[in-house]
Amino acid sequence: MFGVLYPLAITAVAQILFRDKANGQIIERNGKIVGSKIVGQNFNAAGYFHSRHSYAGTGYDATSSGGSNYAPTNKLLIDRVRGDVGKMRNENPGQAIPVGLVTASGSGLDPELSPAAAEFQVPRVAKERNTSETEIRSVVQKFTRNRQFGILGEPGVNVLELNLELDRTHPVAVK
Repeated sequence: MFGVLYPLAITAVAQILFRDKANGQIIERNGKIVGSKIVGQNFNAAGYFHSRHSYAGTGYDATSSGGSNYAPTNKLLIDRVRGDVGKMRNENPGQAIPVGLVTASGSGLDPELSPAAAEFQVPRVAKERNTSETEIRSVVQKFTRNRQFGILGEPGVNVLELNLELDRTHPVAVK
């Protein structure tokens, strides 16, 4: 009974009441699956908002979720963070670099950035998409999720949804 009926009942309830969540919150565009709201993806191109680092498998591998487990004094971690900080200083000289852009999430699958990490990337994305920073900020604001009930969790910006919206409204400029 508990090995078959209970799981079937819970699955049925989830499919009826929470269909989107029970099925992984899949995002489709033009009939094609492009990702999930709850699993991060790697975006490297200059015209896209970049996600947090991932140590899950070869990066964002949902079957191999996990962090690096490097100690703060580990040379590999220190070298990677220094390299990232150097790149970001070149991208936005004189700007404070949000910690979320140089650290990885514990699961390696974090689909969101902090609003500060998104804001840091606005000038680069606006330049690559040949549009104003104000336009890009308005799209970021549209996809910024506030704290649940005003007190739980931290605000966040879903990177996949944000980049898909930018592709729709402000396509990457052809150079």
